[in-house]
Amino acid sequence: MKKQAFTVTAALPYANGPLHLGHVAGVYLPADLFVRFLRLKKDDVLFICGSDEHGAAITLRAKKEGISPQEIVDKYHHQIQDAFQRFGISFDIYHRTSSPLHHKVSSDFFNTLHEKNAFTQETSMQYYDESFHQFLADRYITGTCPKCQHPAAYGDQCEKCGSDLSPSDLINPISTLSGSTPILKETSHWYLPMNAHEAWLTEWIQQGKLDGVQQHNPSEWKNQVLGQCMSWINAGLKPRAMTRDLDWGVPVPLPNAAGKVLYVWLDAPIGYISATQAWATQHGKDWRTYWGKTEAVDRKLVHFIGKDNIVFHAIIFPILLKAHGDLILPDNVPAYEFLNLEGDKFSTSRNWAVWLHEYLDAYPNKIDELKYVLTSIAPENKDSEFTWADYQVRVNSELADILGNFVNRTIVLTHKYYEGKVPEAGELTTVELALFEKLHAVESRISTLMYGYKIREAQQEMMNIARLGNKYLADEEPWKKLKTDPERVPTILNTSLQITRELARMAQVFLPQTSHKIYQMLNVASDEWNTVLPLIPAGHTLNPAEILFEKISDELVTEEKAKLTQTTTPKSPYPAMKELIQFDDFTKMDIRLGTVLSARKMENADKLLVLTVDTGIDERTIVSGIAQHYSPEEITGKSVVVLMNLAPRKIRGVESMGMLLMAEDTEGNLSALVSERGFEGGPTIG
Repeated sequence: MKKQAFTVTAALPYANGPLHLGHVAGVYLPADLFVRFLRLKKDDVLFICGSDEHGAAITLRAKKEGISPQEIVDKYHHQIQDAFQRFGISFDIYHRTSSPLHHKVSSDFFNTLHEKNAFTQETSMQYYDESFHQFLADRYITGTCPKCQHPAAYGDQCEKCGSDLSPSDLINPISTLSGSTPILKETSHWYLPMNAHEAWLTEWIQQGKLDGVQQHNPSEWKNQVLGQCMSWINAGLKPRAMTRDLDWGVPVPLPNAAGKVLYVWLDAPIGYISATQAWATQHGKDWRTYWGKTEAVDRKLVHFIGKDNIVFHAIIFPILLKAHGDLILPDNVPAYEFLNLEGDKFSTSRNWAVWLHEYLDAYPNKIDELKYVLTSIAPENKDSEFTWADYQVRVNSELADILGNFVNRTIVLTHKYYEGKVPEAGELTTVELALFEKLHAVESRISTLMYGYKIREAQQEMMNIARLGNKYLADEEPWKKLKTDPERVPTILNTSLQITRELARMAQVFLPQTSHKIYQMLNVASDEWNTVLPLIPAGHTLNPAEILFEKISDELVTEEKAKLTQTTTPKSPYPAMKELIQFDDFTKMDIRLGTVLSARKMENADKLLVLTVDTGIDERTIVSGIAQHYSPEEITGKSVVVLMNLAPRKIRGVESMGMLLMAEDTEGNLSALVSERGFEGGPTIG
């Protein structure tokens, strides 16, 4: 097959916090596996990433921790980079957007677009926080999403429904800096008129053509990527500001732009280009070979991202690349859905996460185990879930019992029967010939799947090699044939060793550390992708067998799940807050002050009082479980908070027409919402 050329990018992680398994499974691990495969195929590939160190998320974290943005990005850039290295993510370069080179490349990029009239300058009213004396970037504003009613949407996007938003779209906008409602104030920015690009974008996304020339195959793009892009376009693209009023970021390189920086979604993807330039300089290469429209004409640009970044990489960045005029556009944007954790979404604010660096600290010898599990459940086309119980099952029943068991038995039996030397195979039967044919077919399927970005299925095919080997040993039973048909045993073990080497060769992509261990046991060097079986000559001496995978104990699962509970449980005696409700749900509640006119104990019920309450609009009977906290005499005459429109309910034969609202302290005492002063009439609360 003709060698291919790829420039592969992985979404730049925000340098405002550590990586969790959701990040890894949805971007960095699949990108790394894809690149490892390309390298084994001897394709020309450059793998690029770096820290995204600008934008509102950085400044928000800095304000929260009381340090400068630069201190934040320095801290997390190094932590993230270290975690990637320890986990074996094989970037050719891991750069950063706070570097002087990136600032220069971004400024030059902006100037090129500005000179080509790619932007429009517009004055508009934008939200301004009077307490902090600054305009609010998109991520400094939250509010209710106008499309799905999610109460915590950002000013640029609702992360629940994925809708593109502007701050002015939000219902009840709130400044994340002060918690107050911002005001609108006039400011001027440079906008990208995305609406002017709808026609060519539609042809490029749906047909893969640009200016009538075939650029990519849209049938290879994921349905969710095509669907989200066309949903945006069909709804009508809008001009989007490419600058922001901030003091952290790449300064807008124009004389009349004091106090303004490049919008992070202009700045960040240019980070791929600046990282390439840094790598090219280090290696004496021309960066245009990897990005230039002329030099890289047959090169495929591939963006591995999460689904929340689809529009930025498949619409906005392509517009910028085309407007620049000298750069290639993406060949594919294999976006991943979200990975959830133990029945809930990953949440950095609630610390509901398995952090990559903490996993590596705790289990430095279980890196391939995590890679295997995350790839097995990779959210390629829909959201998936990581649980520690599933992690245990997959490691124990698949890696240990299938792959590890086959390799161990093969090596151990060869040492036991032939002193660790590869026996010479006799005449191959139809069983062996069919087996080798299946192995060749597996290799071909893996190749097709990997080029098609179906990495989870490709790993399953790799495991099928171990399954074939296990079945072959189980069917042939060399430990029995040693007595009944000893001349057949050398062929069985020779064949099993060839399968083992084939397994090691394919595992170089998915389980690199495990592959290395198998090659060490076989005492041979690693192979390239295209190698013809048989692989190991007769008489070759093997090294001793070793256990590839230790089984995961129940105790480990229990401990890890307990960590989640501990980190999410508030350090407070009070119960955790219940799930969020919509504002509309709250407005349906009719809550008023009422005065208790009389009270009596309910017969044969130690906890219940029967109250007559004046609500201002009526007198009603309410049965309340407060008898252990208030006597009838203590509660009579007091003002209480009443939930009026709770459906009536019969309690011990008495119809209760509402509910008293009270607060409970850490010792279970009811208080706070009961006043010593009566109140005539019943005003509504709120």
